[in-house]
Amino acid sequence: MDRIRADEISKIIRQQIEGFEAGVEVSEVGQIIQVGDGIASIYGLERVMAGELLALPHDVAGIALNLEEDKVGAVLFGDYDKIKEGDEVRRTKRIMSVPVGEEVVGRVVDPLCRPLDGRGPIDTGRNKVFATCAPC
Repeated sequence: MDRIRADEISKIIRQQIEGFEAGVEVSEVGQIIQVGDGIASIYGLERVMAGELLALPHDVAGIALNLEEDKVGAVLFGDYDKIKEGDEVRRTKRIMSVPVGEEVVGRVVDPLCRPLDGRGPIDTGRNKVFATCAPC
């Protein structure tokens, strides 16, 4: 019978530890506590910024506007009729912005600048000017 050698076990453990990559993603997640008429009250987004874009289920987005101590009020963009109490809301850590330039002129877009006119995506490139939505 082969004997187990401590130095071999130590070598194997060291190799496994050296190859270990910890991939931890920290995201702040909230929950819808009330929704109606395109407005949502959200609990659990303590660090959200005013004007921050929020990601909701069903390809719905929101913009955080009313920051209170225990909840956040958000205006919803998209098919918000599908959103219900208990749905998960995630921070994007991005202030809402849309591209501005010749490529957008004459196009029909939604509030997030997604094309609605059937003419394909809007090619804004990387070095275009963006307009930022900021609360008044």
